[in-house]
Amino acid sequence: MGGTGNPEWLVREDAGQPVLLALYLRQVLGLRVAEELPHLRGIPPRANDRTPAAQEALEVQWRTYWDMTVEPLTHPSPVPLDLVDGFATLLALPIEGADELRAAATPHGAEAVAFAQSTHARYRRDAGSNTGTAYRAYASAIAEHERQVGRRAHSFELNVQILPLTQRGVWWIGALTIAVTDGLRGDVVAFDAAIHPIIAELA
Repeated sequence: MGGTGNPEWLVREDAGQPVLLALYLRQVLGLRVAEELPHLRGIPPRANDRTPAAQEALEVQWRTYWDMTVEPLTHPSPVPLDLVDGFATLLALPIEGADELRAAATPHGAEAVAFAQSTHARYRRDAGSNTGTAYRAYASAIAEHERQVGRRAHSFELNVQILPLTQRGVWWIGALTIAVTDGLRGDVVAFDAAIHPIIAELA
C-alpha cells in the first residue's frame, strides 16, 4: 500500500501460520515468556511441573524462536535452521541451542499445525469477504494523521498480525510488527481508534 509519490508506506496484514504456531506452543508448553501478549482463545494452558532450570531453558529458547519468527530479517539465526518433524514447514529451529524446545514441541506437532492452518484459513475467508477494507482502514488513519500534523506521513513499514487472543487490544511484538485481536480488527470504529497511535508513532 502506498501513494504515487514520496514518501510511501507499506502495511502487510496477515494471520501468519508460523506466528500462530509459536503462540500455540507457548501456551501448551506452559511458558510465561512474552507475558504482555494475552493467551490464545480456546487453548488450555499447560500446568507447569518442570524444574525452574528446565522452565528457564525452554523460555529462553522459545523467545529466540519467537523473535526469529516475528521478524526473521531483524533476528537471523547464527546457525542453520532445521525443520522439526511433524510440523510440515511451519517450525524450523536452530540446529544448536534449541534441543529442549524441539523435544518439548514435538508431541504437539499435529494439533499445532491444525490450529495454525485453520486459524489462518478463517482469517483469509474473513479478509476475502471484505476486499478493500484493509487498505481503507490504514489509508484513513494515515490521512487523519497527516491532517493533524500538517504534513505528509513519513515512509514506513508495518506488519500486522491478526490473532485470536483472549483480550482485545494492540501490542507491539517487534520493531515493525504489531499483534491485533481479531475481534478488534473486525470493529471498524474501535480499530480506527486503536491504530491511530501506531500510525502516529511511525509516520
